[in-house]
Amino acid sequence: MLISDISVRRPVFAAVISLILVIVGLMSARNMSVREFPDIQRPVVSITTSYRGAASDIVERRVTQVLEDQIAGISGITKISSRSFDERSSITLEFNRDRDIDSVANDVRDRVSRALRMLPDEADPPSVSKQDGSAGTTMWINVSSDTRSMMEVSDFAERYLVDALSIVDGVAMVRGSGSRRPAMRIWVDPTRLAARGLTVTDIEDALRRENVQIPSGRLESSTREFTLRTDTGFKTVADFERLVLAVGADEYLIRLGEVADIELAPENVRSFSRTDGVTGMSLGIVPQAQANILQVNADVAKRVAELQSTLPSDIHVSINLDNAMFIKASIQEVAKALGLALLLVLIVIYGFIGTIRATIIPVICIPISIISAFIVMNALGFSLNTLTLLGFVLAIGLVVDDAIIVLENIARRIENKEPTLLAATNGTREIGFAVIATTLVLVAVILPISFMPGNIGLIFGEFGISLAAAVCFSSLIALTLVPMLTTKLFADNRLHRGKFTRFVDRLFQRLSNAYEALLRRTIRRPFVVILSALAIFLTSLTLLNKLPVEYMPREDRGFAMINLTGPDGASLDYMLGYVEQVEHIALLDKEKGDVLRVLARSGSWGGGADVNTAMVFAPLQGWSKRERSAAEIVENWNRQLKDLPGVRAYAFAPGAWSLGQSTRPLSIVLSGTNYDEIARWRDIVIREAEKNPGISNLQSNYNERKPKIDVSVDRDRAADLGVSLANVGRTLETMLGSRVVTTYIDKGEEYRVILQGADEHRQTPSDLQNIYVRSETSQRLIPLSNLVTLTEVAGPVDLRRFDRMRSIGISGSINPGYSLGAALADLERIVAEELPDAARLNYDGESRDFKNTGNAIYLTFLLALVIAYLVLAAQFESFKHPLIIMTTVPLAITGALIGLFVFDSTINIYSQIGAVMLIGLAAKNGILIVEFANQLRDQGIEFKEAVVQAARIRLRPVLMTSICTAFGAIPLIVASGAGALSRKSIGAVVFFGVSFSVVLTLVVVPAVYSLIARNSHSPEYVGQLIDKL
Repeated sequence: MLISDISVRRPVFAAVISLILVIVGLMSARNMSVREFPDIQRPVVSITTSYRGAASDIVERRVTQVLEDQIAGISGITKISSRSFDERSSITLEFNRDRDIDSVANDVRDRVSRALRMLPDEADPPSVSKQDGSAGTTMWINVSSDTRSMMEVSDFAERYLVDALSIVDGVAMVRGSGSRRPAMRIWVDPTRLAARGLTVTDIEDALRRENVQIPSGRLESSTREFTLRTDTGFKTVADFERLVLAVGADEYLIRLGEVADIELAPENVRSFSRTDGVTGMSLGIVPQAQANILQVNADVAKRVAELQSTLPSDIHVSINLDNAMFIKASIQEVAKALGLALLLVLIVIYGFIGTIRATIIPVICIPISIISAFIVMNALGFSLNTLTLLGFVLAIGLVVDDAIIVLENIARRIENKEPTLLAATNGTREIGFAVIATTLVLVAVILPISFMPGNIGLIFGEFGISLAAAVCFSSLIALTLVPMLTTKLFADNRLHRGKFTRFVDRLFQRLSNAYEALLRRTIRRPFVVILSALAIFLTSLTLLNKLPVEYMPREDRGFAMINLTGPDGASLDYMLGYVEQVEHIALLDKEKGDVLRVLARSGSWGGGADVNTAMVFAPLQGWSKRERSAAEIVENWNRQLKDLPGVRAYAFAPGAWSLGQSTRPLSIVLSGTNYDEIARWRDIVIREAEKNPGISNLQSNYNERKPKIDVSVDRDRAADLGVSLANVGRTLETMLGSRVVTTYIDKGEEYRVILQGADEHRQTPSDLQNIYVRSETSQRLIPLSNLVTLTEVAGPVDLRRFDRMRSIGISGSINPGYSLGAALADLERIVAEELPDAARLNYDGESRDFKNTGNAIYLTFLLALVIAYLVLAAQFESFKHPLIIMTTVPLAITGALIGLFVFDSTINIYSQIGAVMLIGLAAKNGILIVEFANQLRDQGIEFKEAVVQAARIRLRPVLMTSICTAFGAIPLIVASGAGALSRKSIGAVVFFGVSFSVVLTLVVVPAVYSLIARNSHSPEYVGQLIDKL
C-alpha cells in the first residue's frame, strides 16, 4: 500500500505528519544563528619566529624557507604565504575546510619541532598559533570627550566600557582602535647616564629588582591574625623618580629622576582614530563564532544606550558602524521577495484552477515544506542567512510544483465524475511516479552544488542542501497531505467552480485545442523542430562572448572606503594632514545626505604597523535614502583624489567578502627566484596594465625604496673590549626603540613601564657617541660608536613568499563597466608576452577564487547533467527516455543567456548556480510528458496519438508549474536595496530559463519522443510480461 493510500484512508495520520514537521521545524529555527553568509572560514595556522640581529634577507633564507620546506608536506594545505622582516619571520598556512583546526595545529607543531635543529642557534623557537578566521569585527563604537585628553578617554574606556560590553551575550572580545593607553614612560638621557657611570641595563635591572610586591607571612595572636605584604611597588611618577640606581663613591644615592625624564604618557602614538573629523577611540565588537550577529549587535546597542545614561556628562559614546545593517537590510529584502513570490504563485494557482478551495491546498503545503527544511538545517549546524533565504525564495516555485501536479490530476478525475475518495487515491497513484522522479532529479542536480571544491562549495553549501531538503519534504507532503485535503475540501464530489473558473476553462480549452493541432503537425516533421531548436541554442551561445565574467556581482553594500599611502618614511602627523583633506571630501557628501558618517584610522582598518598608511571608511545612508549608489560615490571621490599631491589615494566599494578590509578584486602574484628580477617584472606588468582603461590604482606590496638604517657591529672589536653582541643589541633596542621593562598597578589596573631614549638623543647617527655599554672584563663604559656603524640605505621592509616561492603581489581596482575576467585575461596576456618563461603567475584573494571557481562550476554542471541522466535512466528503465527529457536543458540555457543579456547582468557564481538548477527545473516538464505518454502506450493507445494526448493532458500542469517557478523568481528580478545584484543574477537566469524552456519544451519534447522512443517501453513493461507468464 502506497503512503498516499494510507493518507486517504487515515487522514489524521497525514495531518499529524505535517504537524510534527511544523513543530520540530519551528523549534529548529529558534536554535539557528542568523548571519549574512554561511561560515566559510578555513582553518588557519600561523608560525612566528624571532631572530634577533638578522636582516630580512637572512631571516627569509635561514628561517622562513627552512620552515616552509618542513611544513609543505602536511596534508590539506591550500595556501602558504609568508613575510620576512628584520629579526622576525611570519608564515601563514591555510587548510581545507574539512581539516580540524586542532589536528592541523598539532601537525604543524610536529613539523616545526623537526626543523629546530636546522634553524640558527640565535633564533628563538617558533611560535605556532591558531587563528579564528571568522573573528571579524561587526560593530565599532566611538568614545570621545570634549574636556578629557585621549589618554584619559582611553583609560576610562578600558576601565568601564570594555568589561561592560564584553559580558553581553554572544560577544567574544572587544578590540580597541586609536587607543592612547596610559603607561609610565621613562625617557633616558644617555649623557647624564654616562656621567654617572651607568648604562641603560642598570636601569632595567633596578626596575625589575625594586618594583615588586612580596608576601611576608602572618602575625598571629590568640584572638586575631594579620597577613603581611611588603609593598615596594611604584605607583606615581614621583615613586619612579626616587628609585635608587646605584650608590656613588661619596655614598651619594643616584636616583632614576637624575638620569631620565619620567611622565605618564600614551604607550603607543603610532595610530589614530577619528569620527567625522573628531579624534577619539573606537571599540570593536567581535561576536562568537556561532552567534546570531543581528541579536548580538542589537544587545550591544541596547547596552550602549544603558551605559550612556550612567556615564559622566563629558564622555560621549555612540555607535559608529554596525555591519549588521547590511545583513538586516539584505534579509529584509529577501523576506519581502519571499512574501511577494508566495503571493504571485498563489495568484497563478487560482488563475489556473479557479477555485478558492483548491488554492488553499498549495497555500498550506508551501510553508510546511519550507519550515520542515529547518529540521535538516539545524541538524547540520546551518544558519539562517541571505543565501539560505534566497534558496527558499526559489523553493516556493519548486515545492508548490509537486502539490500542483497531484492536485491538478485529482481535480481532473473529479471533473470526470470520479468520486473524490477514488480520485484522490487513483490520481495520486497515477502521478506518484512523476512526483518522485522530478524530486529525485531536482535533488540530484541541486546537491552537487553543495560539494563543489573551493570557496563556491562553502558559499553555496547550505543553499544547496537547504533547497534540496525543502524539495524532498514537498514531495512527502504532496503524496500525503494533498490527497487527504482534497477528500475533505471536495467531499461532495464537486470542485465548486464559478463563473471565473468556467471562463478560465474555456480559454484553456481553446489553448489546448490549438496546442493539439500544432503538435499533430510538428510530430510529422520532427527534424524541422529539432534543427530549429538547435539553431536557436547555437545562436544564443554567441551571447557568451558579450556577457562580462566576474566572481561576484559588485554589490552596493552601503559602504565606501578610501585607502591612503604616503611617501616612504612619512610620519603619522604627515598622514594626518592628508587624512583631514580626504575627510573633507567625504564630509561634503555627508552634508548632501549620502554619507552617514566618516571614520578614519591610521594604517589598515583597526590600525597597522606602517604609519604611512591610513584608511577612511564611510558608512552610507540607507539605500532608499540616497540618490547615488556606492559605485557612483566612489567614482566621484576618485576624480577628486587623483589631484591630491603628496599621497596616493584611491576610493573603492568593498565587495561581499572583503568588508572591513582593503583587499581589492584584482590581485595577482609574480613569483621567481630573485626579488630584484621579480621587481623588474612587476614594473613591466604595471606599466602595460595601466594602458588598460578598465584597470586602475595598481599597487605592489614590495617596496625596495623604503628608507632604513643598517647597523653593522664590529664583532672582533666587541670581543676585544669584552662586550657581548647581546648587550649591544639590547641597548640599541631599548634606546632607539623601546622596551617594556615591568608594570605598575594604579586603582586596580595594570599598566606598562616603558624604557626608551629621549627623542633628542636618537635623531642622528652621531647620537651613538653618547650611548654606552659596559665591558664585562674591565667594567669600563664603551661608547657604541666604537662598536657599530650605521649606514642609511633603501630596501624592502619585508620579503614575501607565496606557495614557497619568492613573490611580489600586485593589486588593483576594476573600473565600472569592466569585469574581473577581462582584467585577469589582460594581465595574463601581458605576462605571456612581456615576461620570460621563468616568471610564474599566481592569484590571490578574489582573483584566486575566481580562477578556481571557473573550472569547478563547469565540472559541476557536467556532473549534474550526468547524474540527472542516470537517475532518470534508472527510473524510466531506459537510456532513451532520459535523452528526450534532457533536450530541455539547452533550451533553458538559451533563455538564461537571453535573460542575463536583457538585464545587463554578468556571468558570476550566482548566475552559474542558477544555470545548474535549470537542469532540474527544465527536466521536470519533460518528465511529466514522457511519463504520461508511456502510461497511455501501456493502455494500448497508438504511439503518435499517445504522444499528442500526453502532451495535451499535461499542458495545464506543465504550464502551472513552470509559471509558478518563473513567477517565484520575479521578486528577485525586480530586487532593489541590499544584495539586489546577486538576486537579480540568479532571478534572471531562472525566470528566462524556465519561461523560454517551457515554450519550446512543449513542442520539442513530443517531437524528439516521436523520433527516438517508438521502440522503447515503460518501466512497467517487463513486470507486465512477467504477469502474463
